[in-house]
Amino acid sequence: MIFPDHIFKSYDIRGLVKGELSAELAYKLGRAFVVFMKNKGNGKFVAGRDMRESSIEFQNQIIQGIMDEGGEVVDIGLVSTPLFNFACAHYQDHVGGIMVTASHNPAEYNGFKMTMGDGLPIGGQTGMLEIKELVKAGNFKKTDIVRKKAVIKKDVLPDYIARIFSLAAKESVKPMKIVVDGGNGMTGAVLPKVLEQLPIEVEYLYIEPDGNFPNHEANPLKLETLKDLQAKVIEIGADFGFASDGDADRIGLVDGKGEIVEASFAGALIGLEILKEKKQGIMLYDLRSSMIVPEVWQDNGGVPEMCMVGHANIKKVMKEKQAIFGSELSQHFYFGDLYNIESSDLSLLYILRMLSREGKPLSELVKPLKKYFHSGEINFEVKDKEGVIAKIEEKYKDEALEISHLDGLWMRFDWGWLNVRKSNTEPLLRLNLEAREEKMMKKRMKEVSLIIKD
Repeated sequence: MIFPDHIFKSYDIRGLVKGELSAELAYKLGRAFVVFMKNKGNGKFVAGRDMRESSIEFQNQIIQGIMDEGGEVVDIGLVSTPLFNFACAHYQDHVGGIMVTASHNPAEYNGFKMTMGDGLPIGGQTGMLEIKELVKAGNFKKTDIVRKKAVIKKDVLPDYIARIFSLAAKESVKPMKIVVDGGNGMTGAVLPKVLEQLPIEVEYLYIEPDGNFPNHEANPLKLETLKDLQAKVIEIGADFGFASDGDADRIGLVDGKGEIVEASFAGALIGLEILKEKKQGIMLYDLRSSMIVPEVWQDNGGVPEMCMVGHANIKKVMKEKQAIFGSELSQHFYFGDLYNIESSDLSLLYILRMLSREGKPLSELVKPLKKYFHSGEINFEVKDKEGVIAKIEEKYKDEALEISHLDGLWMRFDWGWLNVRKSNTEPLLRLNLEAREEKMMKKRMKEVSLIIKD
């Protein structure tokens, strides 16, 4: 079949509903997934979806494709990505699954995430290309000779909630007032069921799942989407504010003063909370993270290790190294005790537990972490990305104390570090750097930006 190649990305399949995705694509994807997974063991296939208007049809086609290829389907219905991943990994008879979602993308998009029974996603290095070729070829056996079984309907939410409360006990949370901005995404189908079991007063914003996203884009990485959350926190005197993206696997955090908590700081604090229990263990941080992350983890018994960007990469390394936690600058946080998957719900529970125990406002806990000066991620449209990266390495190689090609180019200096890498999802070159002094950060940012633009 014909489809634009770019919809098959490093971590998932994603594109415009009109002109790039189709019911035929969803159907053939269901069949291709079963063919690909045949050497992964026997079991049932999970199918789930988000709240977008096109997701029901696409899920139905996925289910039909799986069944026509001889697979047995467990339909878990309307779910967040953490809940979907949990459903794939938690039950021994589930071999893997497909969720229809476009994550934080606007309403005109949709897509598909594929996860194996061990919780690992299918990405660019773990089967995405093979599945793409199977879909493109479309050489599937005739459907009239396949024995079909009835679709199994399953509610996985109770088991998921029980599991996360086994990791962060209800009893550890004291009364608090918070604001939650669901962004009209899948948070509304899960998190209220969690928080209703806690002594928490919650003010909800945009909690009803609505695939048209009528209030703002469900993407807390875009700081403008947090404005309503910031205002409401100040208005009602909340302890803090919490936001999530469209499929509820990433978070945004606002302290009681209405200030946005930087991603590295959120990851550092949640990681420290994990260390309260584990005492030690390997902890992953993506190479764009602040220097403060490995610094505070190591000071508290952790063994920090730098890793590539992207959930497919991080989950693979977590499994291989039996890491206890992973932190990504995109505010995906991964938990070793939860099949290495991300969970915005468990992230929130750990934050609540931490504040309950410490008896201090979030702003006070963040304050000691504000030691270095991070540029934030800066994106450039560049034609010759490899050439630009090579030029930057040549410019600074004699000054660098350490050079890594783990993910693009990462260089450490006596003043800080820089990273330039190609985007896995967009035609962009991304720059991150951090310095020990603000003046140096601005100087180096301007300097490297000019090289990129030249």
